[in-house]
Amino acid sequence: MCGIIGITSIRGNFREPIGKVIRRCLERLEYRGYDSVGIAVIRGNRIEVRKGKGKIAEVSVRLNFDSVDGETAIGHTRWATHGKPSDENAHPHTDCTGNIAVVHNGIISNFLELKEELMRKGHVFRSETDTEVVAHLIEEYLKMGYKPFDAFKAALSRIQGAYALVVAIAQEPNRLYFARNTSPLIIGIGHGANFVASDIPAFLEFTNTVIVLRDGEYGYIEPGKVYVEKDGVPVNIEERIRLISWTPEMASKEGYPHFMLKEIHEQPIAIASTLAGIDEREFNEVVNAILNSRRVFILGAGTSYHAGLVGDYLFTSMLGLDVHTFISSEYRKYLNAVNDGDIAIAISQSGETIDTLVAVRALKERGVKVVAISNVIDSAIPRESNYTIYTRAGPEIGVAATKTFTTQLVVLTVLALKLGLALGKITSNEYRGMIDLLKKTPDLVQSVMTNLEGRVKALSIYISKRQSAYYLGRGIGVPLSMEGALKLKEVAYIHAEAYPAGESKHGPIALVEEGYPVVFSILDDDNVDALLGNVMEMKARDAYTIGLVPEKYVGKFRDLLNVTLEMPNIDYRVAPIVYVVPMQLLAYYTAVARGYDPDRPRNLAKTVTVE
Repeated sequence: MCGIIGITSIRGNFREPIGKVIRRCLERLEYRGYDSVGIAVIRGNRIEVRKGKGKIAEVSVRLNFDSVDGETAIGHTRWATHGKPSDENAHPHTDCTGNIAVVHNGIISNFLELKEELMRKGHVFRSETDTEVVAHLIEEYLKMGYKPFDAFKAALSRIQGAYALVVAIAQEPNRLYFARNTSPLIIGIGHGANFVASDIPAFLEFTNTVIVLRDGEYGYIEPGKVYVEKDGVPVNIEERIRLISWTPEMASKEGYPHFMLKEIHEQPIAIASTLAGIDEREFNEVVNAILNSRRVFILGAGTSYHAGLVGDYLFTSMLGLDVHTFISSEYRKYLNAVNDGDIAIAISQSGETIDTLVAVRALKERGVKVVAISNVIDSAIPRESNYTIYTRAGPEIGVAATKTFTTQLVVLTVLALKLGLALGKITSNEYRGMIDLLKKTPDLVQSVMTNLEGRVKALSIYISKRQSAYYLGRGIGVPLSMEGALKLKEVAYIHAEAYPAGESKHGPIALVEEGYPVVFSILDDDNVDALLGNVMEMKARDAYTIGLVPEKYVGKFRDLLNVTLEMPNIDYRVAPIVYVVPMQLLAYYTAVARGYDPDRPRNLAKTVTVE
């Protein structure tokens, strides 16, 4: 996962050096990777490259990005896949002459054989990356007399893998070439300048007019022109132009210390927007497809997988459907069992998660119909699915998913309710009541944040000093606990594990000792008494017990809990949307208490676009 940006503009368009402009664009992509950073600017008839290991704030000052001027530039912020983080492995990469510069997101799977071939022809490589072969391939075709665009296309025909590429060639100072295969790439159409980037926030300060590129498409941008081809045939891009409703402020911190905290606080708006954006036609099509299917498969990765498990619980316990939920990368388990009578629900915040995309393609090859749930319009998974339901969370910059998780839960809950109504499992009055309750969740989430944020922040000081924690629940509280544990792991680097509370006696309780944190998700369902027993078991072993407890049961649990986080009395089927918020806040404040940046957890990136 990496962030790439390319800009070509008319002279004087930005009224400041293009190096400063591209540095700002890269800062909005740093969530995609931050091992190293670099820029390349065409200056006259040469390309100037400045790059190095480290985060943008440090490298850009050390190498003075802001002083570099020109009309055409590319930039890159890296999350290492081939070659360790180093100055040499930082992008952009150049050819032997220094007249071709390339930035790349993804993996070129056949780079070793290409590298060996090019080295035999005398090419000298300076890095360990797969990306550098692209620059040398283009150089080789130019030496053979190809024109630049033809040389670029010839190079594309030789490479294999998942990639998004942007290429600058010195002899064409007002043009940038691009190509997409699986990895995301978006064009931004501006006034006097055009952009190509991994994600919309990169150029949102300058334009909200975009074209989302599709797999197999390539072409070039000039200051006043966008050209796209696929398989040698020009693509009509006019019908693909979209206006993005996000404002630049929506993609900035707006005074919050971190994007993660800002996005936690944006959840009431994101939930309300998703509810307001429900397209009855889309949902009805999906409901009919599910009703006419033999089995339902739900797949996702990370947080999206946990959302899928919540959906699984609703579809199974409430509706009696035959549901199988799995982690996207484990799709091969089902390939010999699925057929064209089945339907799959693929959940992906970005719509570009490679594990999920690969699974979708494999399932479709076997005749399975696919429903996509995504937050990004026209991204790969929605495009390749039979049906799509979009969440309306807006841009999510923090690596840890927060508002996209709660909006995924909203979509899955509405879908379960509509299925229940169609199947006669719930009455029309119950359906309307549950929809009305969902409409109250923005206010309930806001109330929980207002009432509990201070207490959770104080609790985080205790948690920050621990090495491990358990998250326990029953029923629909199990995937909720899994999400809480994941958040603590990924941003605070504390080993946290989630279990069905009844399973804790079968091994995990052996680790519990005095002061060991155990977080209980206690919902208003028929598991309350069983959970009371589980809390007693942990308390008897001197665990530090923390409970999210409905107001009506606070008295029942208070004497057994070291910390009681009082939650609203809410139907258990909707509760995960509200209950996850204190868990998100606990992970955030624990990370901060430990001195970590929750927006940039080590070894992680926002959108996983490599297997």
